Amino acid sequence: MSTIVDYEDFNAEQDSEDLNAAMKGFGTEEDVIIAIISKRSNSQRQELATKFAQMWGKDLVDSLKDELAAHFEDVVVQLLTKADEYDAWCLKDAMSGAGTTESTLIEIMCSRSNDELASIKEKYQELYEADLAEELQGDTSGSLKHLLYALAQASRAEDDVCGDAAGEDAQALLDAGAESWGTDESRFNVVFASRSFGQLELIMEKYQEISPDGQTLEDAISSEMSGDIEEGMLAIIDCARNRQKFFAKQLYKSMKGAGTNDKALIRLMISRSEVDLEDVKECFEKEYEQTLQDFIQDDCSGDYKKILIELCVGNQ
Repeated sequence: MSTIVDYEDFNAEQDSEDLNAAMKGFGTEEDVIIAIISKRSNSQRQELATKFAQMWGKDLVDSLKDELAAHFEDVVVQLLTKADEYDAWCLKDAMSGAGTTESTLIEIMCSRSNDELASIKEKYQELYEADLAEELQGDTSGSLKHLLYALAQASRAEDDVCGDAAGEDAQALLDAGAESWGTDESRFNVVFASRSFGQLELIMEKYQEISPDGQTLEDAISSEMSGDIEEGMLAIIDCARNRQKFFAKQLYKSMKGAGTNDKALIRLMISRSEVDLEDVKECFEKEYEQTLQDFIQDDCSGDYKKILIELCVGNQ
């Protein structure tokens, strides 16, 4: 369940009036901007941006950028981006500049559905005139490169679940890992990138049944792999078991300890707000014995904190 849905009393013209007034003259009324941008659905924000341009002859995003700053600006601007364009931008950003943010690539590529990935690929090609799969392959290395390339094909089986096939895959994974000299990660890639999430759950059960010491597939991966490929494989397992719990874990990681991974926090809050953030919140509180709202309250400040909390609370 999402926290943000279509706002019942949406009026693009009135919102445009209010936003323009909030940015007019000396100073900016941030609370007005928060109240409007955080409480409209993405489709309503797109309509609002069009209406704003028609009424005032200027771009809404550019106008907001002139008035806002820091992470608060980042949230507002990114909320005004369409979902597939936003994921495409996040992937491009993770591969731009010196170094690559593999955790971002893993989070998006391992958690999105076939339809979402197909839409992201199309938007990526449109925006950057490049093939996403090829860019992922060119920007990463080792086994992760092959896993991400496979996931970018957006060809994961959807709903098929077969006990016999699960048993065969479980045995193949056991043979490729614990019972082999070294780990044949290509076998893991085939299974993890192409089997449905429901089938992967069954494969996990079968694996533990046939493993000589009752080892879980997660434990096997952790003992046989390391670094980014381990993170990628475990992310797929987490999404197969409980996708909302996976996102709760990512949110926790973005804020725990010293410092905050603001890019990850913003991305997670925005991308899940119209999908399953209400369920993610429940998983977060159950897992970490503190509400997501309280965590944000303790970890962020100012208008940045206010708008994230509004996304967390929702508009229902």
